[in-house]
Amino acid sequence: MDKDYKNSLGFGIAGNFALHLKQAGELEDFKDIITAEEAAPKGVFPFYIPNNKTFLGTYPLSNDTIKLPSEEVNVQAEPEVVLTCKLTYKDGKIESITPTHFGAYNDTSLRKNAPKISLKKNWGSQTKGISSQLIEIDKFSEGGVMDNYRICSFLRRGGNVFRYGEDVELTGYSYFYEKLLEWIINQINTQEDFGPLEPVMEYIKEASYPEELLISIGATRYTEYGEGTFLQSGDEVIVALYDDRVHCKNPVFSKIVAGSYEHEGMSVLAQKVI
Repeated sequence: MDKDYKNSLGFGIAGNFALHLKQAGELEDFKDIITAEEAAPKGVFPFYIPNNKTFLGTYPLSNDTIKLPSEEVNVQAEPEVVLTCKLTYKDGKIESITPTHFGAYNDTSLRKNAPKISLKKNWGSQTKGISSQLIEIDKFSEGGVMDNYRICSFLRRGGNVFRYGEDVELTGYSYFYEKLLEWIINQINTQEDFGPLEPVMEYIKEASYPEELLISIGATRYTEYGEGTFLQSGDEVIVALYDDRVHCKNPVFSKIVAGSYEHEGMSVLAQKVI
């Protein structure tokens, strides 16, 4: 049973992990976006806005299913970390963001040309993935619980399990902790309708300033297999976060192969593709 995030804003971050946009074939989309420094993320995109009258008002999250679109288009899993956050506002702008939990997330995306990022992200219900096993954040800064976590992902197809995304530490994100929060606040408050980006603060205002935010902080790099493999009905996509003080890389792989997903020090998202 999914936890209900229907009152939360749903946003994602584009370009917060080195080389992902190139692997996804989306680098060209952002050629006109100027960032403060080369490693900076490219922007924030919406995937769900409560009570929105467009497709963004369709609740897309599931913790066990990915539903392929009816159109003929390549669909790719995007292994990510999601943060659940509390928001405060001042003078119609975001004043603070407080992350409370983190977990495994799948920012499943359509690989097609589209004028806005959001048009590749939400094509109906059960098109995004969030783990039901979220982990409490003690502090979103160096020295906190997230220092010790890694992310990896897999695709189960035809009885075999393949590594889909690289196994990397969460601190490998380009922007993380305080720097990331400062960037998110500024980006949401100032982002304009330009290129693939949208004026997200206007959407927040129209939604009457929700107090909760789900934000996926960027897709990690694919393995060679993952970069060239798109989802098919019957697949299972698995994204796993694990505490490397408790679990090691190869034993984690063994757990995934065995379909053993509930362990202390892990957040696992496993979705059947239909």
